[in-house]
Amino acid sequence: MIKNQDILLKSFVRHKSGVFLSDMDGEKVMLSIENGKYYNLGVVGGDIWELLDHSIKVSDLITKLMKEYDVAKEDCQEQVIHFLEMLLKEELIEITRDDDYYQAEE
Repeated sequence: MIKNQDILLKSFVRHKSGVFLSDMDGEKVMLSIENGKYYNLGVVGGDIWELLDHSIKVSDLITKLMKEYDVAKEDCQEQVIHFLEMLLKEELIEITRDDDYYQAEE
C-alpha cells in the first residue's frame, strides 16, 4: 500500500521503470507494464516525462519549463504539481531523496 505523499516544490521526483514511451505525431504516449494502462502525455507532458529520467527537484523542473514555454510561474507551478500528483497516483513516478539527484548529476 502506498502512503499518502505530497508533491512539494522542494520534493525530488523521477519516473519509475517499466514504462514504454512512444512518440506519435509529436505527442508522447506511454504504456505502463505494471498497471497495464496507456497514457497520452501530450507534448508538454512528454517534455516533463523526459525531464524525470533522473531525480529532479520540482522547483527546478518548473524553472526549466518556464524557460521553454511562455507561462506564468503560478500557472506553471499549479499545472506541473497537478500533473505530477496524477502520475504519483498512477504509481508512474516516485518521490526520491535529494541525494539521488546529486548522484545522478555526477
